[in-house]
Amino acid sequence: MGNVDPVMALTIGERDPVKAAEAYQGMVFFENPRERPHHTYPVRLSKSSVAVTNTGSRTMITIGGATAGSFTGDFRLTFYANCSLVRAEYVMATEEKLRAILYDTGLNGNATGWQTMVWQEPLGEWKHAGVETNLAAAPVAVGHRAMAVEGAHGSLAIFPAPHQYFYPLDFAENFKFTWFGRNYGVMPPGFGFGIRQPLEGDKRWVPWIDAPSGTQQHLAVFYAVGSGSGEDLLKQIADYTHGDRFKELPGYKTFTSHYHIEHTLDFLDRQKKQGTNGVPRGLEIPGFVKKFKDTGVNIVHLAEFHQGWTPNQKTTDRLQMLKALHSECARLSGEDFLLLPGEEPNVHLGGHWLSFFPKPVYWVLNRSTNEPFSEEIAGYGMVYHVGSPSDVLALMERENGLMWTAHPRIKGSLGFPDGYRETDFFKSEHFLGAGWKALPSNLSKDRLGWRTLDLLDDMNQWGAHKQAVGEVDVFQVQPDYELYGHMNINYLRLDSLPRFADGWQPILTTLREGRFFTTTGEILIPNFTVAGKQSGATIGDRTAIDSELRVQLQWTFPLAFAEIISGDGKTVQRRRIDLSDTAAFGSRTLNVPVDLKGQRWIRFEVWDIAANGAFTQPVWIR
Repeated sequence: MGNVDPVMALTIGERDPVKAAEAYQGMVFFENPRERPHHTYPVRLSKSSVAVTNTGSRTMITIGGATAGSFTGDFRLTFYANCSLVRAEYVMATEEKLRAILYDTGLNGNATGWQTMVWQEPLGEWKHAGVETNLAAAPVAVGHRAMAVEGAHGSLAIFPAPHQYFYPLDFAENFKFTWFGRNYGVMPPGFGFGIRQPLEGDKRWVPWIDAPSGTQQHLAVFYAVGSGSGEDLLKQIADYTHGDRFKELPGYKTFTSHYHIEHTLDFLDRQKKQGTNGVPRGLEIPGFVKKFKDTGVNIVHLAEFHQGWTPNQKTTDRLQMLKALHSECARLSGEDFLLLPGEEPNVHLGGHWLSFFPKPVYWVLNRSTNEPFSEEIAGYGMVYHVGSPSDVLALMERENGLMWTAHPRIKGSLGFPDGYRETDFFKSEHFLGAGWKALPSNLSKDRLGWRTLDLLDDMNQWGAHKQAVGEVDVFQVQPDYELYGHMNINYLRLDSLPRFADGWQPILTTLREGRFFTTTGEILIPNFTVAGKQSGATIGDRTAIDSELRVQLQWTFPLAFAEIISGDGKTVQRRRIDLSDTAAFGSRTLNVPVDLKGQRWIRFEVWDIAANGAFTQPVWIR
């Protein structure tokens, strides 16, 4: 790594002040800073100071004097004992308000002896290109978000934090998140390579990264060094995300939710165009099924019919769509994979919400005054008509279904579930809680998805026994997509998968009872108990005194910290556990004494150096 310079380009844009003022804590998704004035600056480093600090098994070198536009700060290199990773980050802040940012970064080396660029394409093919110092820089689509260069003495790779680097989008296509070549953008002249964040994203709502005034934004990237080939090094890097695959864990099945694949509408449209009543050509094994299986997903919960016109459909048209949905889910499911019907209806309750039933259910969303709540219809069996919150709750009670708030407190659920916390349907056991994902993006945070985690605490404080289930909320999925960076997963405590034909009530029961943990994939929580009780269970008040929290952890990236969170209905307590002594690829069992006298609930979170994390559902205290 001799004779190389860290380079960065910081793009600074502005938030819509009206939308930011209306949003919960300024968190906005329906934004497009790319359409308002913005400017890209090279980050300059004057090297005004140098400091070295040691914490646990880490050493940090801090170099002062970083500037880019209105942002100022420093440059930091963090080294981890017995680990080939180096975290490189510009830590910068601005006093300007309503800033939204993006950053491209990498290494520039004019006299390094670099010879060959190496990367893996999104579908797995290996690529090699000779280093030509006169080659103009260009973006490249790669797999696993990483690129390496080979030299005379080994290889050097660059890659981002797997999940934190990606600002939220509706589509998860691979938008060429790496670059290499000469004179990239506004960076200093010379040959280099690194990572990039495209300004235009999916060209829909592209909110960028939030940078509130006075917050320390950690604009980070990881370097990795190895003495072997570039391919060998990239394979080692892929191990940090298990090859972008959610690892099998005995006693658990992986569950992911909230996908607007719109496979049903595509299926019916192709049937019509091809003049067939069978499976249309091109949909025998859809690309999204292959992608989910390759990613280690056991159970997919769809969110079909996310169209503005579907709630107003005629009964006959909607029943036809539901029948096709149920039929296709049955056809595409198997012994180790379940594709389960689900919708995001977004009517009657307030905000956006998801529905989930333990078997195929036929229901219509626009009940008229004189229409019955339920009726038998030939070819479909029992059909329900809903037109109010009480109808929705009655349906969930009748069919033992679940519902929960999609993307709470943001997007189309701004103001919810807070706005209906006193309703009968929210208080019902059929209302699970809310969806969790890394939305919005703010690089001053050392954890992801704080919006829903804070809501989970709030719901617990309200006295509502609710859960936070991981959701992904993207449109369409194909094998070459950069899906893993946008994903999380729920590990459900299930020994086996139900058969589609038998219904899947055990999955809904496991969710309702909180018998699962949620993770970005790099950290696993095989076991978690408080006073011997697992998540979702209730312990007695006497048992809560002088209890022990016991948690078993497995991880890839070195860990950063864990937190034990509990509440008494008035205040939330957070107890942080420093894990800076951990190395990469480890396991540990924590046994922590906890005095829960007067507390109502307790839960656990753990986060690593790349802001990857995992959290449990609460244990309740009677």
